[in-house]
Amino acid sequence: QDMRMLSSRNVRSFCGFVAQDTQLFAKSIEENLAYGLGRPHTQDEVVDACKAANAHEFIMETEEQYETRVGERGMLLSGGQRQRLAIARCFLRRPRLLFLDEATSAL
Repeated sequence: QDMRMLSSRNVRSFCGFVAQDTQLFAKSIEENLAYGLGRPHTQDEVVDACKAANAHEFIMETEEQYETRVGERGMLLSGGQRQRLAIARCFLRRPRLLFLDEATSAL
């Protein structure tokens, strides 16, 4: 299909974007990953996305694992951990295209 015929909303629906600076909220890891997802998700999907982003291991080392609260703007995590969660959030959305804007600078 000719992309010029698609609406901008349609194009955005199959694109994923991960910026260098991540946006995290003072919520649990799982809540941050599912934020704005717009569809039901399973725990297995969350775990698979985190494994693909190389975040699962550090999450499992925390006391509350996927229920661990990350603090305002993710300040309880390292820069690399925040970036891995941002990548996992994007993977959970299963985009057809993935754009990374220096998203691995702290990894």
